[in-house]
Amino acid sequence: MEAPVNNSLQQFKNLVGTKFQLYNSLFTSLPFHRVEKTGIFLSLFLLHCEEGYAKGGSPHEIMDSFFDQYTNYKDEQQKTDLLFRFVQYAERQVVLFDALEDAAFRHIRDMQGAGTLRHLQSEVVQEQAQDELKEKLKDFSVRLVLTAHPTQFYPGEVLGIINDLAKALIEDNTAQVNMYLQQLGKTPFFKKEKPTPYDEAISLVWFLENIFYQAGGRIMSFLKGQLPGVVTDRSKVLRMGFWPGGDRDGNPFVTAPTTVEVAAALRNSIMKCYFREVRSLRRRLTFKNVENVVAALEAKLSQNLFQPGHVFDISQQEILDTLSTIRKTIIDEHNGLFVHLVDNLISKVQIFGLFFATLDIRQDSSVHEALLDTIANVSDVLPKGYPEMKEAEKIQALLNISREMNVDLLEKPLFKDTLETIADIKKIQKANGEEGCNRYIISHSTSALSVMEVYGLFLLSGWKKEEISVDIVPLFETIDDLRHAGRVMANLYENPEYMQHLQRRNHKQTIMLGFSDGTKDGGYLMANWSIYKAKEELTAVSDKYGINVVFFDGRGGPPARGGGKTHQFYASMGRNIANKEIQQTIQGQTISSNFGTVDAAQFNMEQLVHAGISNELFSSREVTLTKEEEHVMQSLADAGYMAYNKLKNHPFFLEYLDHASPLRYYAEANIGSRPSKRNASAKLNLNDLRAVPYVGAWSQLKQNVPGYYGVGSALRQLEEQGKWEAVEHLYKHSLFFRTLLDNCEMAMKKSYFPLTAYLANHPEYGEVWNMIYNEYEVTRKYLLRLTGESELMAGSPIDQLSIQMRERIVLPLLTIQQFALTQIRELDSHPGNGQGREVWEKLVMRCSFGIINAGRNSA
Repeated sequence: MEAPVNNSLQQFKNLVGTKFQLYNSLFTSLPFHRVEKTGIFLSLFLLHCEEGYAKGGSPHEIMDSFFDQYTNYKDEQQKTDLLFRFVQYAERQVVLFDALEDAAFRHIRDMQGAGTLRHLQSEVVQEQAQDELKEKLKDFSVRLVLTAHPTQFYPGEVLGIINDLAKALIEDNTAQVNMYLQQLGKTPFFKKEKPTPYDEAISLVWFLENIFYQAGGRIMSFLKGQLPGVVTDRSKVLRMGFWPGGDRDGNPFVTAPTTVEVAAALRNSIMKCYFREVRSLRRRLTFKNVENVVAALEAKLSQNLFQPGHVFDISQQEILDTLSTIRKTIIDEHNGLFVHLVDNLISKVQIFGLFFATLDIRQDSSVHEALLDTIANVSDVLPKGYPEMKEAEKIQALLNISREMNVDLLEKPLFKDTLETIADIKKIQKANGEEGCNRYIISHSTSALSVMEVYGLFLLSGWKKEEISVDIVPLFETIDDLRHAGRVMANLYENPEYMQHLQRRNHKQTIMLGFSDGTKDGGYLMANWSIYKAKEELTAVSDKYGINVVFFDGRGGPPARGGGKTHQFYASMGRNIANKEIQQTIQGQTISSNFGTVDAAQFNMEQLVHAGISNELFSSREVTLTKEEEHVMQSLADAGYMAYNKLKNHPFFLEYLDHASPLRYYAEANIGSRPSKRNASAKLNLNDLRAVPYVGAWSQLKQNVPGYYGVGSALRQLEEQGKWEAVEHLYKHSLFFRTLLDNCEMAMKKSYFPLTAYLANHPEYGEVWNMIYNEYEVTRKYLLRLTGESELMAGSPIDQLSIQMRERIVLPLLTIQQFALTQIRELDSHPGNGQGREVWEKLVMRCSFGIINAGRNSA
């Protein structure tokens, strides 16, 4: 929620807009070659771009006329040098803007308004719902899972500078701001080598230590302090999850040793947090019968952290017991002085344990299938004819496994590693506690067999059936998989042995639903609707078999990958969709934009907690949508799906994306350890192409196809069928539908078709460009008609202004990138003439950094 709009908008203009102009003048002191001239030229270039596109110019024409009008450069080297300086300058302008928004967050958002815990407290008191809340909190939690999906390009060093810069801006310390800007000038934004999965993990651990540790403690302390007796020590309202080092789906660089190493890093990190806080406590708790206990705890934490060769010998329960003893002594003997500090640390230990964040393991079902086929061929732990068996026979064979597999019989490293990883989960649980690593996620789950294959692999890795302390989590992503998910889970629930496993796991089944591949596969409307329908069906099926289903949403950064105003989706659900927990991935720029400061993290975590609780306690809705509303939604999804498929199946669709965007350069940008395609050697196809580069390429083209395509066609079709009143009713009465369209508006607000209008008459790709542009125009027309506004995002003026300002900063980068791509295509059209290609390719990639980073408010 924003604070009262007029006041907040003015605050944004003052604290972000005006200050950006003021501090922007400090860029002339950046340690770049000829930086003063660069700043002047860049301002001129921005205006020249805006005027050029308004007149229908292409990036190539705009670039040529700029150099002719404003410079006397004739040498190509001089021109490209200036363009690289533009990129450096604009990159750092984006950083300044990020830091200003971070610094202004508390003034722009109402930290005690709607959707916050303060608001929840007043609702509970007003409705006298303390008992209902206590019951809800027995098993409700919000789990945020940090992933290493590469949707932002800031190295860790730059993230640290943004954080420090924001603090200096809050204090209006111009001298310090100037120093940090100069530091930025000296700090590389480009990674010469790909990060390892361990590198990715360590960069995200920074957020755990500096942001989530503090924000989580604040939230739990507030709940316990303001709702005493309602929130108990057993409440698990907040949980963190972690994918770097555990997510091996298509990433050959994640191995069993990496997983164990990352788990150890997570444990050491949370221990450091506790050690620092206990050391700080000693300065306050200087009382008799307290000081010595605090000192002993500090010494034990120090031993476990820093003493070489020391065998780890401290547990979460021991820390909690010691802190409880300290707390009791303070209350009994010292008037409760500083007890709030102890309570705050107790809350953190209860949230983060010795694991900090649960390390999830993820692998693709095709790997499990191939591994089991190989095991059947090289050993007798599975029947020889296993690969040819039918599904039911395979499941029975897996349940009959009676001994461990000898991994030395396997030649392929991937197969050995899969079994070693499953065996190593035991080691991680022993060191970090069960929550350290207790989920195995299966990508491309298509049948009950997908889940039972993993169950069998646990038996082959030395686990006893009754001791499998791991949740096996199917992931349904494509439209077909989502449609069949209910039948798959019913088949699983019908299996007596799997049901026994679920009973041992507290009658709980976690199911992951993926937005990214769903959008890529079926378009924006159909992906979102298919996930909604899957949740509805899976809730009913699980209820029938007495299983508590928990949904884990794989959401990305931009709306095209399930991002946007996610808390509104959860707030819109009726009681026909399970709401025991809210679980979602937080990836890429979403981490730094929504959770980049303690204030922002606390606010956005509270929004999710509030959405999940208030939806059940205060909503009168039994169902999210009525039957009539569902019928309208289904009609819209079907029409949108048809429109998107027509585009997707165009013979030049993928070629157009590859031709016009920097898609092929994602793999060379060194922003993530994972390849950009699942099958790196194969020809480009949509199935193998990962959602991150797919959506990111559309974003850099400023066409954002996966975020709106098909919406306009769907709305127009229903109008033609005489159903416009039903659509208006749906928009007015359904928060779910309204949020869908709000996020769609955000994707469209970041579109800019003049950038690529030169392709409209291209002999091969012109038809694709025109299809996309026409759909944008139709969608814009119908959205404005529905909202009653004159421009997109008029209902969110702060976000609207933020996007407008960011898009102006990156317009020069977009122009340079398109110009560089044109130059590369020109070289490609003359075989053998590769001179200068390396420079142009480097320019394309460098522009990507600023363009993607500037889009952080897509989340």
